Order: sequence, then structure tokens, then C-alpha cells
Amino acid sequence: MRFISLQENLKRSLNIVGHITTKNINLPILNNILIRAENGNLEFVGTNLEIGIIQQMRGKIEKEGQFTVNSKLITEYVNLLSGGEKVKVEEKDGELKVECGNYKTKIKGELAKEFPLIPTIPKVNYYSCQVNDLRQALNSVVFAVSTSENRIELTGILFSFNKNKLSLAATDSYRLAEKEIAVKSNAQAAEQKIIVPAKTVQELLRVLNNFEIGEAVGGEPEIKFYLAENQILFTVDSVDLISRLINGHYPDYKQIIPSKTQTEVLTDRTELIRAVKAAALFSKTGINDINLQFFKEKIRVSASSGAGGESQADLAAVTRGPDPDNEISINYRYLLDGLNNVEGERVKISLVNNATPCVLRPEKDNNYLYIVMPIRQ
Repeated sequence: MRFISLQENLKRSLNIVGHITTKNINLPILNNILIRAENGNLEFVGTNLEIGIIQQMRGKIEKEGQFTVNSKLITEYVNLLSGGEKVKVEEKDGELKVECGNYKTKIKGELAKEFPLIPTIPKVNYYSCQVNDLRQALNSVVFAVSTSENRIELTGILFSFNKNKLSLAATDSYRLAEKEIAVKSNAQAAEQKIIVPAKTVQELLRVLNNFEIGEAVGGEPEIKFYLAENQILFTVDSVDLISRLINGHYPDYKQIIPSKTQTEVLTDRTELIRAVKAAALFSKTGINDINLQFFKEKIRVSASSGAGGESQADLAAVTRGPDPDNEISINYRYLLDGLNNVEGERVKISLVNNATPCVLRPEKDNNYLYIVMPIRQ
């Protein structure tokens, strides 16, 4: 195998693929990246057996072949080379020779036949959406995923495909985030629900943030989803990311969304964040409790602890509903997570009573909602 590419192209490909590789004592080759030059295509492949990433790169192939090399070693070395320079890469006698300007190195590697096979999903029927829409939607829900392995289905994000809409939901039983975005499909697909692991979502977000999507295509870039039994393939520009899905039944979270409200409050989001942070300094350790009291034209944010003291702040608000006077005790960390992901200057807070979930929505956008369970006194 022998090829030539620009340093910045090689650097980007290694950074995209190399992050997925893991240290594995039982299967050391998982530390490696597979470099494949075949049929006129130059590809870089990384996997941890749960997730696989394939990145296609532009370059001049002088001799076809494939080889694996330590991911960390080659990535860090190429990152140090001068940008704008051409890099010549050649596999010979079990080593990868890398030359760039006055830099030359040899990196020992392993034969490609030892590298795990990456599953393939037929690129036939797919859903697609705008890259930025998906990126924003995933960021607005992924933080609510459970980190406990006790309920494996809650360690992923629920993707619900329904005609031209994709609903993303995540919950850890204490709070829930849901976001809807528009999607397209090239086939008459039935409604489908799958659970994508949070680790896959985080890796996808990292890939989307790692390089400028759409450099090779015009207009607003799209990402495509291909579904197969127990697997999903995300394709965007020159990157394919394939992952296993979580087997399990996601809870019917729609049941906990209050169908009616007693109190609805509209207030400045930035001011509420500041008041919550101030009250949080005086919340009880380990409980993280603050109190929200709703009045006709204001919200009172307060907290107190025997050790620290107390804090109280009144914010202007527009209150509607049959019961303008209401209150709830809530975990300030969960509340801040929601407030930081609600778009717009003002946030809408809905409440039935202090024993039911508190619902946050943007003022003008009903495609996002965030629910926090109350702290029962």
C-alpha cells in the first residue's frame, strides 16, 4: 500500500476515526486504525465493537493494499507535521513509513486480516434531515440520559420516526427532554422506534463537530439514517458511523406529561438562570433543592440550609391559569440543564401542583419540552 495526501486531510481523517479506538487487553488490534486503499478509494476505519466509523479521504493511491497501525501513535505524529505539506504513506515489511518534508518515521503495525469486520447496512431506504437540526436536537436531549445500567433502555435516546417527523427523547426517571425535528424519507416507511446508545450519540456529535461538514457538497448538508435489525447507520458527507441499538422497551413517557395546567408562567430565561444559581449556593448538600413560588406577576426563587444560610430573589413574570399562586421544590441542577437548552429570551413554565412534574418550554417553539420531577418534602 502506498498513497499521498495533504497533511490536513490525513490529520482530519485520523482525528475523526481514531477517537473510537479503545485500549483492549484481550483484543489489542482494537487500539489500531485500519487504513484501506482499494478500488480507488482511500478509507480509514476504527471500531470498539459497539461503534464503527469509516472515513473516506481524498488522496493519490499509488499502490493498493490495507494495513493497521496504532491509532494514538500515528494520530499524534501526523498532528505535529506541517500543514499544507504532502504526506507520503507506504506500508512495507510490517511497518508504515510516513514521510513529510524533512520528517520521516516508521511505525510498526499489524496485518489487516486481524482487524474486526465492520457490519454493512444496505444503503437503500433512509430518513434524512439537516445536519444542524439534528446536532441541536441531540444536544438538547442527550444530557438527560440515565447513566445507571440498572435500566439499560434508559441509557439511550429514543428515536421515534413518524412520517415526516423525528421525535428524540431521553430520561433518567428524574427529568425528561423531548425534541421534534423535520425529516424526509425516500420510502413509505412505517412508524419506527429505536433506542440509540448515548455513547453513539456523543460520538456522532463529536464527528459532526470535528470537521466542516459540507465542504465537498453544496448547500445545507444532510445526514441520512439507514435502519437495520439491531443496527443504525449514520451517513454524512464522507463519514459512515454504524452502531448497535439497545434492545429493550422504552417507557411510555407521554403518560407523565401533564395534560392540563393550573399555573403557566412566562419569564426572562437569563434572569431565572441567574436567580437559580444564586439560590443554589444555599441548597442542602446532596439534595440540591430550591423552591419556586409563583405569584400573579412574579416568581420567587429561594433556598435555605442550616449550614449556609438562605437566598431569595423575585423576578418579574406573566402568570396565567386558574391558580396563579403555586409552588414547587426542585433539583436546581436538573432545572438549569433544562433552562440552558430552552431557546429564546423567555421560558414558559407550566405546573399543576407541587406533587406533579414541572414542564419547561420555549416561549414560541412547541417542538421542545423539558420535564423535571418535584422533590417531595
